[in-house]
Amino acid sequence: MSEPVEELVSGAARDAGGWMGALAMAQVATSADGTVVRWNRAAQDLLGHTPQQVVGRHIAELLHPGADRTLGRSLWEAVAGGRGVMGTVTAWHANGHPVELEIWAGPVTDRRSDTSAVMVFAADAHAARRIRGSSAVWDGLFARSPVGIAVLDTQLRFLRVNRALERMNGLPESAHIGRRLSQLLPQVNAHDMEEAMSSVLDTGQPVLDRRRVGRTPADPDRDRVWSCSYVRVEDPGERPIGVIASLLDITDQQRAYIEAEAGRRRLALLSEASIRVGSSLDLERTAQELADLTVPRLADAATVDILDSLAHGADPGPGLTGGVGLRRLGKAPLTGSAVTDILAPLGRTLVFPSGAPYTQALTGRHPFLLARLDAGAIAAAGRHTARPAQLLTLGVHSLMMVPLVARDLVLGMATFYRVGEAAAFDGDDVALATQLAARAAISIDNARLYHREHDTAVTLQRSMLPQHIPAPEGIEVAHRYLPASDANEVGGDWYDVLRLPGGKAALLIGDVMGHGIAAAAVMGRLSASVRALVRLDLEPRQILDQLEATLDDLAEPMLATLLYAVVDPATGHCRLTRAGHPPPAVVAPDGAVRLLDLPPGVPLGVGGTRYTTTDITLEPGSFLVLYTDGLVESRGSDIDERLAELTDALAEPFHSLDAMCDGLLARLVPASADDDIALLIAHLPARRRPSA
Repeated sequence: MSEPVEELVSGAARDAGGWMGALAMAQVATSADGTVVRWNRAAQDLLGHTPQQVVGRHIAELLHPGADRTLGRSLWEAVAGGRGVMGTVTAWHANGHPVELEIWAGPVTDRRSDTSAVMVFAADAHAARRIRGSSAVWDGLFARSPVGIAVLDTQLRFLRVNRALERMNGLPESAHIGRRLSQLLPQVNAHDMEEAMSSVLDTGQPVLDRRRVGRTPADPDRDRVWSCSYVRVEDPGERPIGVIASLLDITDQQRAYIEAEAGRRRLALLSEASIRVGSSLDLERTAQELADLTVPRLADAATVDILDSLAHGADPGPGLTGGVGLRRLGKAPLTGSAVTDILAPLGRTLVFPSGAPYTQALTGRHPFLLARLDAGAIAAAGRHTARPAQLLTLGVHSLMMVPLVARDLVLGMATFYRVGEAAAFDGDDVALATQLAARAAISIDNARLYHREHDTAVTLQRSMLPQHIPAPEGIEVAHRYLPASDANEVGGDWYDVLRLPGGKAALLIGDVMGHGIAAAAVMGRLSASVRALVRLDLEPRQILDQLEATLDDLAEPMLATLLYAVVDPATGHCRLTRAGHPPPAVVAPDGAVRLLDLPPGVPLGVGGTRYTTTDITLEPGSFLVLYTDGLVESRGSDIDERLAELTDALAEPFHSLDAMCDGLLARLVPASADDDIALLIAHLPARRRPSA
């Protein structure tokens, strides 16, 4: 069954698109004399008259009663005479109100006769004017908008593009029409865009700010970025008839955003480096921290190599002209990377001749960048090792070497690799790596200076301690010195045992407050002063007064604690003077342990005090234990609890004085010492009974 003529005409109007397809269009046909012969449903909807009420009447009778009907008759007579007319008339609705209409009328000639029929299209005038206005706005926007605009059909083929889009794509409108985006611009992510447009057609939901990326004939040598939005176009029956696409070139904004984000990431990495790298003052740990920090945020793989002389604890050396030995102390990732698997393992010493790129980069003290690694770029290094060629086969395509330089000293080299799809290293990457390397180099050099000062302080202090203490007659002695693990905590702990006239012995132990080389030097000065004063056979109180004067002579104020004991092994009589020092302990022959309750006194260097001497008697077989505060003081522990631990440890049986010293240190200092420790133990053997 054929479709009615009015439905065909109506469907054609909709499919034609434009503003005409959006209007409800009444279609009326009359004979040459104006008698209505056809009246479609749209005409009935527009004016309320059914076909039965209208067909057979003169069309002029449908005009408003107040209108000049002679105008209507004149129009139809003109059309019947072979002219097309259009205009505005006021018709009368069946409900009794006027309706302003826009009409388009034209003659339809019957070839078999000279008579003409008239075909009339009519629409609500207000709706027509509104749609025409919208169309004008759309046409103006389409023509003059800086935003690229395209209309595509349901097959995603271009129907129309504006001049802005022509400029963006570098192609005229004629090249677009009838083609899909994937056919037109294969160098952009066209399939992603077509998927978005298909979704819009299927769901009716707009897609906003989808990014189109790639190159077009307008700029074939550079990638650009567009923000794309897609909206479905529907006919009056809400059927999808196409897609409107709008595009805005945001390349500059995107580049600025990417640069800002890259800058933010660089600052974040530098900030993190100040926290994570170099906090331990340990060479190996600092080197590994630098490698771990940069992978994967700066590179896909990284190594950190330190001068071999530096790794052995020596100074960096005079120069690099004769080649260089580097110890690998950092590598990341440690596992799971084919690149780092073929690189030298941690702890390996690598030797580079003077002409090698590594040596040249170290000598020049400037970063060395190979943005694109290829056979030509690795030719120089390939003369010394096959490793660069292996890296190339594993997909390494970009490399940079950054010297570790601090305080005008070359300390080593950090090397960074990029693999696969990662972008090549550029100037910004080199700048970031240089800053990270500089921070790590300062930490590495601090570790070097730290170890040097630690070793110097320990060496100085050990040199000033008595190397061999001859035991006075009637007394057995044992002693230990344990330096602090931290160079900043190596101080002025010392001890001594001196023979006095009359078979007596002086036992001394002291601690210069402060740390490092300065404290060790003051300790040496006090030790020498005591040895000289003891030979004068002065009273303990007088010796402490003289030491007070010695400290007063120093340019910088210093304080020191001291415990001075004079023991007569023949009688067990013991005189003790304490200047702010921890109390000594006595272990009786039966194993009972007590801390001696002596006047504490104040440290030497405070001034304005008189020291008190206390007399006690030690039983034969007793032990007198002298120590510095490092043995009993511990961060986070109460001093009374630590002193109780000391007495508990002394209550245990030991088979020798050396075993007692070692046992106390093992019990009270199980890990590395926070402070240096001096320990001096004297034993008064049980006196033998004379034979009968």
